Amino acid sequence: MSDCKPFWEEAFKMLHSSYSEQNKEDEFRLWISVLEYIESRGNTIILSVPSAFFKDQLKRRGDVFRLESILSELSGQNLKLDFEIVPRKISPSSEQTNVKPEAPFSAKTAAQSAAQSSYSAAPQQNASNTYATSSQSAGQNYQQNSYQAAVQNSIQNSFSPKKTADNHPKLRNDYTFENFVLGENNSFAYNAAMAVAKNPGHAYNPVLIYGGVGLGKTHLMQSIGNLAWNESKCKVIYVTAEEFTNEFIQAINEKTTTKFKNKYRSADVLLIDDIHFLQNKDGTQEELFHTFNALYDSYKQMVFTCDRPIYELKNLSERLRTRFERGLNVDLQPPKYETRRAILESKLKKMNREIDSDVIDFIAQNVASNVRELEAALTKILAYTDLIGKTVNVDIAQSQLRDTINSPKQANISIETIVKVVSDNYGVSISDIKGKKRTKNVMLPRQIALYIARELTEYSTTELGAEFGGRDHTTVMHSCQKIEEAIKADSNFEMRINSLIRSIKDYKKSV
Repeated sequence: MSDCKPFWEEAFKMLHSSYSEQNKEDEFRLWISVLEYIESRGNTIILSVPSAFFKDQLKRRGDVFRLESILSELSGQNLKLDFEIVPRKISPSSEQTNVKPEAPFSAKTAAQSAAQSSYSAAPQQNASNTYATSSQSAGQNYQQNSYQAAVQNSIQNSFSPKKTADNHPKLRNDYTFENFVLGENNSFAYNAAMAVAKNPGHAYNPVLIYGGVGLGKTHLMQSIGNLAWNESKCKVIYVTAEEFTNEFIQAINEKTTTKFKNKYRSADVLLIDDIHFLQNKDGTQEELFHTFNALYDSYKQMVFTCDRPIYELKNLSERLRTRFERGLNVDLQPPKYETRRAILESKLKKMNREIDSDVIDFIAQNVASNVRELEAALTKILAYTDLIGKTVNVDIAQSQLRDTINSPKQANISIETIVKVVSDNYGVSISDIKGKKRTKNVMLPRQIALYIARELTEYSTTELGAEFGGRDHTTVMHSCQKIEEAIKADSNFEMRINSLIRSIKDYKKSV
């Protein structure tokens, strides 16, 4: 095709509309509007990007596939996207105080740009729970620690080392103990994992690693697999709980369950990620139970990860729960300031990039809820530098990261704030919400308060139960499930919940 530009312009408009419907205009402008149409070469559309960093980021985003699909539907041809780097000049931050994009965003400029984004970015497999390589920076006396998360995998080609014949086909070869950062929040889990990797099936079995997003569960699990694979030369199987479930269903449909059982029960080391996915899947739980017994009796190592303590998984069979609890359960906590700063400096060193030390300190001080947010903040600052062509100072960083810094979990919103806003909106007292009353006018706001607290804070269900009048953690989980179901069934109710969340954020900012 000689000129694919008309198809590109129409596909761009469709994607822009999707972003607008989801209130993601800022994200659209950051990743899409800066791209410029250059030319068409056969069935390939060439777009310009401001840097290699930006190109690598875009190539891992879900909208590449989405846009190519739209383009193919519009044209009837198998159109593809490719990128050429057209750098922008960087000016000192002192020359401009408030820098705006070179031209205001409009449908016309939009039609000449963009090809990729994160509108429906596919979940990045096992990418949110990782650490990055540690390093020593000049003038620092503390140990440099760092996590590796998915958002940084696309920053430089060096973040995705080439696979060799020694690499396990399902394990990331950069998820190693050498690249995992030791700190107060993870030293126990690290040492336990190292012991397991060096003596699989005998040190601790099974091992359950649990914690919030972006804290290194998957990295630590795959480190065990990589070490066992390379040093012990044993058979290592890594799979997510979702993959295990889908594979089991397929085996049933194709009448190949014997092959499925032989595969997993012949493992020397079985790694299953995100077992919370198994809730309410009775058939898969039954199969895992028998697999567990077969491996345990044969002294084969099992390692699992979960986003919460095992006792908080309500819809898990009791006999499977007790087997998870039989072994070693270790948790991962968010890193402290020193480690957060080391994460940023280490990542910059790996990328061969530099930003002002005060900006690094600002990010480390203000982005503390989880490592995913920390790395996303660094990514946004680097993207700003590439796109706007300007060195970032603290004022710019504060402006660009205001949504991250003021997000509920970053602001450490208290239970008291949540309960007060909900009680005011529903006309009930704080003591009623936290008390024993079970009347309808009290039960609903109480469940809403519990749901929002679960969403906006780092409290476990057990801790929330204690905060709300000493309730059992199962009561908290039931309340959250009730509100989730109501949100799915009633869009007006969802709007009400979102309104309450905004009020809670505004209340926190005003106090």
